[in-house]
Amino acid sequence: MSGDMQRTSFGNMQCPIARSLERVGEWWSILILRDAFHGLTQFDQFQKSLGIAPNMLTRRLNALVENDLLEKRLYQQHPPRYEYVLTERGRDFRPVLWVLLAWGNRHFAPEGPSVVVVDAATGEPADPVLIDRNSGKVMTAATFRSVPGPAADERSRARLLGSMAQARAAGMTPDKAEAAPIESG
Repeated sequence: MSGDMQRTSFGNMQCPIARSLERVGEWWSILILRDAFHGLTQFDQFQKSLGIAPNMLTRRLNALVENDLLEKRLYQQHPPRYEYVLTERGRDFRPVLWVLLAWGNRHFAPEGPSVVVVDAATGEPADPVLIDRNSGKVMTAATFRSVPGPAADERSRARLLGSMAQARAAGMTPDKAEAAPIESG
């Protein structure tokens, strides 16, 4: 396998998940955002926390700034030193981290959770779930589904509508359809 392999860009795909992964899908980026939510702002703080090579950290921070998840601010003139602070777009990523944390605790922490989300006022452990802002309902596979949006191209429409039709033809309920692999042809 060649060391010159080019990574596929998801930035122009119609899928919002693919576009999001283009911005934060590299694991170092998610860990940098995690640390930013914990109050880290300076290059050496991130490097010490993560044990990441300086050149890799520079690339990841630059990408997060370029994608408007972090803002780079000069905090010292001589020598010039910068801090990296979360933008509104970056702060909007917090629920994703909380759900990822809960999922990791549930499936990949046989020793028990090492980090938990708690109620800030009471200290009681929280169990993050996804709630529909419009209806207030808990979102589950049995009660919600993905459908093409107004900007969906034909490929996206075919993928979403085709998988729904295959599930219906197989007599699957939405929750079972989500768990079952759908063959693409």
